Amino acid sequence: MIIAFSVAPSGTPTDAPAGTGDAASVHNAVAAAVKVVRDSGLPNHTGSMFTEIEGEWDEVMDVVKRATEAVGRYGSRVSLVLKADIRPGFTGELTGKVERLETALDANG
Repeated sequence: MIIAFSVAPSGTPTDAPAGTGDAASVHNAVAAAVKVVRDSGLPNHTGSMFTEIEGEWDEVMDVVKRATEAVGRYGSRVSLVLKADIRPGFTGELTGKVERLETALDANG
């Protein structure tokens, strides 16, 4: 499955890590979430609005949970937007879908 998610803090920070400058900064909170994703070892891609991660249901949802918890340190609330493409038996779709799109675009000139 592929999960696309966006997570952001709001409210007053509870225990943001020391040395992060402006503790309420969204980019620092997002960096903490993306670090969790990248450290997971699962295929992933981060864009300007969403991070995508591919794997099995339990492992992907565990990473999303840990990324959300990491962001939670930067505010008293967390907003999570999640979209899933659940397609059992398929892997490599994080890049495969884009490759098929580019092929179709090339074929249709």
